[in-house]
Amino acid sequence: MIKFSVLDYAVIDEGQMPETALKETVKLAQAAESLGFQRFWMAEHHDVNAFASSSPELLMMHILGQTSTIRLGSGGVMIPHYSPLKVAENFRVMESLYPGRVDLGVGNTLGTPAVNKSMNEMRPRKQRYEENISDIKKYVTNTDDENHRFNEVAANPKGETNPEMWVLSTSVRTAELAARQGIGYTFGLFPHTSKDKTEVGKEAARVYREHFVPSPVMEKPNVMISPFVVIAETNEQASRFAKALDLWLLGKMNFSEFERFPSVETAEKYTYTVEELKKLSANRSRMVVGDGKSVKQQLETLAETFGADELLLIPLMPGAENRQRALELISSEFNLKNRKKDNNEKGC
Repeated sequence: MIKFSVLDYAVIDEGQMPETALKETVKLAQAAESLGFQRFWMAEHHDVNAFASSSPELLMMHILGQTSTIRLGSGGVMIPHYSPLKVAENFRVMESLYPGRVDLGVGNTLGTPAVNKSMNEMRPRKQRYEENISDIKKYVTNTDDENHRFNEVAANPKGETNPEMWVLSTSVRTAELAARQGIGYTFGLFPHTSKDKTEVGKEAARVYREHFVPSPVMEKPNVMISPFVVIAETNEQASRFAKALDLWLLGKMNFSEFERFPSVETAEKYTYTVEELKKLSANRSRMVVGDGKSVKQQLETLAETFGADELLLIPLMPGAENRQRALELISSEFNLKNRKKDNNEKGC
């Protein structure tokens, strides 16, 4: 049965202070837990004024202490910026404090040239992505997969359990990498606007499953699909909320056009060019928009199309109360609370 999880950006809405956004992210994670969601992941974004999620590890650590059962993860740590050993140490600390509740999601997005320069002044220009992932996995498990010997340098604190590892991707090539490394595979629909994204995702999922090799961080293949979701009580209300996401996804000035995530009112007053209107239309293919019944049908179709084990939903909507209501509607439509209760009773 398909599982549901959440990816959050710690959105700073219009008229809001960053510290308020961080507190609301904690509340959203607590709501996701009570509503039966499997995971709550934090994105990593730098130099985006509307997002407070610049350090997913710190937010994860804080939210782990404010929740009790839901898995916390990074969606994801952009590893070209960091030392594999230090990444592993951060997650080993969290896994030791909260065993069985930590997900280490990684990606390779460099960000803008200015961000990349600021974060990589002393690191080599070209890095081997798979080698970095392999190193993180060896450190986080304190073993070498080939001969199961400990590394010369250990990532402390050691423990009997390991975080799950995932890679965020939009390509078949990375799916092959994930299969070789024996880690989870998350295909992001949200970066895509091309017409062939469905075929790419289906092929990536197929290749990943066929070539998956079990590892200490993932015993069996696990495919997660990640779309933007805008859901409300009615289709009309959802369409209004989607206008704010429409405007945001234009991404003008490297997402610096707005100091805060735009409201519906700001979106409705905005004057679009002809080219921007075309882009808005194309961007709608990255979203699932509608009322509960409509969104349920769309998500079920997505899961079936890609053969997904999980859906990682991104409720990038204006207003903390609307984001929480979105999770409530999804939980209700899919009966997540009772499903989670049944699984717990069965020991799943």
